[in-house]
Amino acid sequence: MIEVKIARSERERADAYDVRKKVFVDEQGVPISLEIDEFDKSATHFIVYDEQRPIGAGRIREIESGIAKVERVCVVKELRGKHLGNLIMHELERHAKSVGMTKIVLNAQSYAVPFYEKLGYTVTSPEFMDADIPHRAMEKEIVSN
Repeated sequence: MIEVKIARSERERADAYDVRKKVFVDEQGVPISLEIDEFDKSATHFIVYDEQRPIGAGRIREIESGIAKVERVCVVKELRGKHLGNLIMHELERHAKSVGMTKIVLNAQSYAVPFYEKLGYTVTSPEFMDADIPHRAMEKEIVSN
């Protein structure tokens, strides 16, 4: 059974970091010093499990009043294309709404822009490089429940 949840325990946070390391560090070549950053301590982390196996992750944090930033959304390579990214984003957005956020911003790897556009995000920047990977800033207005 697939489950997306807030990483509340040290084990769950470690599982989220492990997924991120597999995707961003091992697969994409992002230096670990950039992947694990100063915002990890204060962000709300999400972890996706298939039974007990960690298979996806993401984090969200408030960057200014009412504005949340989604970061580090990833799914292990062998399970991409199975809509797990949609599940992660749904939970991140649900969380943002529940804590009163009105806008979500993110920096998408350029190849992933169509994925985020399908979820209602719009591009707000020209392409830029982050960790030697092309990105575009995106945002979405959300309505709190």
